[in-house]
Amino acid sequence: MKQLLLVFVGGGFGSMLRFIIGKFLNNSQNGIPYGTFAANIIGSLLIGVILGLAAKNDSLTSNQTLLLATGFCGGFTTFSTFAYENHVLLKSGDFSSFAIYTITSFIVGFLAVFFGLFLVK
Repeated sequence: MKQLLLVFVGGGFGSMLRFIIGKFLNNSQNGIPYGTFAANIIGSLLIGVILGLAAKNDSLTSNQTLLLATGFCGGFTTFSTFAYENHVLLKSGDFSSFAIYTITSFIVGFLAVFFGLFLVK
């Protein structure tokens, strides 16, 4: 039960922060949803750092890892919104924004995780 509460609390904070970032950075007039992009990249970097710390000399407990990685990063990042925003870009015929957003999100997201892991080595 404690583990569920940790994921719940972390996810709530992550979701609230993503909502705030989206309110400030997402703008339907500029094509690419920069708020979602920023949340996903920052979350990828954070999960790399968090899981790197957890693996390094057991720097984080399993409960801390659940709160931060599963909870916070899980709530902060969002694949479903990313997928929906890509649908909207395709439906509107904005193929260049779709391609830039999708390809950049995957490449930079992976690199952010790897960089986060590298930072804690």
